[in-house]
Amino acid sequence: MEWYKMFWRRYADFSGRSRRSEFWYAWLFMMITAIILTVIDSFVIVSVLGFPLLTILFWLASIVPSIAIVFRRLHDIGKSAWWIFIGLVPVVGGFIVLYYYVKDSQPGSNQYGPNPKGA
Repeated sequence: MEWYKMFWRRYADFSGRSRRSEFWYAWLFMMITAIILTVIDSFVIVSVLGFPLLTILFWLASIVPSIAIVFRRLHDIGKSAWWIFIGLVPVVGGFIVLYYYVKDSQPGSNQYGPNPKGA
């Protein structure tokens, strides 16, 4: 569960590096939480308020740490955070960004800091 603590501890930390496991576990947690909140919203909240309040609040609370972990993941492979915009290129951009997310850490230190694997 260290990845979960790290995700919230580094809430707005856009510098440094994040391992693949930290990145993917954080995204898995966010997707599962969003699904659970969406189900709760659809059965309870939407019928009362008319909109998915819990889901909206969750996404608003997690947008900054989500962007921060993407930046740190790109830093881990030696890329500038500006590479996130390659995802805007139709068709191939999403695949390129996905490749960067699954790519192994750059060995040793790089301009963004020491290797988080400690190797």
